[in-house]
Amino acid sequence: MFIPLSRPDITEREISAVTELMSSGILSIGPKVAEFEERFAEYIGVEHAVAVNSGTSALHLIVRSLDLKQDQTVITSSFTFVSSANVAVYEGAVPVFADIDEATYNISPETLEDALAYYSKNGLNTGQIELGPFIPDVFMAVDIFGHPLEWDGIEGVCNRHGVKIIEDSCEALGSSFMGRRTGTFGLAGAFAFYPNKQITTGEGGIIVTDDSKIAELSKSMRNQGRGTSENWLEHVRLGYNYRMDEMSAALGLEQLKRIDEILAKRQRVADRYEKLLSKIDGVETPFVADYATSIGWFVYVIRLDEKIERDNFMKYLNDNGVQCRDYFRPIHLQPFYMTKFGFKNGMFPVTEELARRTVAIPFFNNLSEQEQQFVAHTIEKALEYN
Repeated sequence: MFIPLSRPDITEREISAVTELMSSGILSIGPKVAEFEERFAEYIGVEHAVAVNSGTSALHLIVRSLDLKQDQTVITSSFTFVSSANVAVYEGAVPVFADIDEATYNISPETLEDALAYYSKNGLNTGQIELGPFIPDVFMAVDIFGHPLEWDGIEGVCNRHGVKIIEDSCEALGSSFMGRRTGTFGLAGAFAFYPNKQITTGEGGIIVTDDSKIAELSKSMRNQGRGTSENWLEHVRLGYNYRMDEMSAALGLEQLKRIDEILAKRQRVADRYEKLLSKIDGVETPFVADYATSIGWFVYVIRLDEKIERDNFMKYLNDNGVQCRDYFRPIHLQPFYMTKFGFKNGMFPVTEELARRTVAIPFFNNLSEQEQQFVAHTIEKALEYN
């Protein structure tokens, strides 16, 4: 048996929709993208949705819409996918980090407050960059693995210090904080639709916001900087080819129609894992805070006991039919970030410790009970082997 880390859930409905679209003669800049945006905005509960070709593009356009200047600062988590910080670098801003909460893996109000207090007193001097005392201009708030941040506290901290919020909810479609959907906090939010996400468009992403200016600028910049008239050869600002194509939108529409079914499937898989794995010594299952009134599960990440050699554990799983991956490697310890910005090991101890012990195991909508039992059995054997 081989069980992959992820597998998209594509039905005949999605296949038919894309096939029909292929014969329409309109493969880009057509009605499907507009319809997908409208339906997605309704689902999230915002005024505007702007579809693009990736979650990274969505985050980038939000950052550009805020008109960040060279050497302004964006604070985010180091325990996330690299795009959360890269989009600041694209604009010449400096990414800085806060440590995370040991239970949720998110930046908490307390760790954010601690980071702001440190930077406002000490600045940042790594040898590669030297900044005097500062308060970050923007908080790139990541709902990691689909678990929402503790938003009441986060907004309180940011409001007190005048820090703007962008919500990186790329992993959190279907999640909510105290009944309020992720993506609706801060000035704008972003979702992503890579094949391992809750819904997929193949490749794709979307910006959600109630801010008309951010929406208008994002629509222009995704389309090579064309203005509202969309005159094909008139470019009113710097732009990019970040458009979502019609085939992706047709796929996304059908997936979005199934969103409740998809989220329920993922919850069932997470519940089965909780029952199977919570009995195994040496493995800790994901924590869900009381304020997380719903979780749109993205991946299923277990935490190993500190005495377990993770590389050996992962090798055993991969060699025996259970694909797995270390989730996440800290951004500040990525080679590019260490070289360019001078970040070092030891700067964010909780992030670094958890990154040494976390493993993503197979997780997708149609993962069967038998397959999950096989995963659990293989984990037990890997621990014995370790």
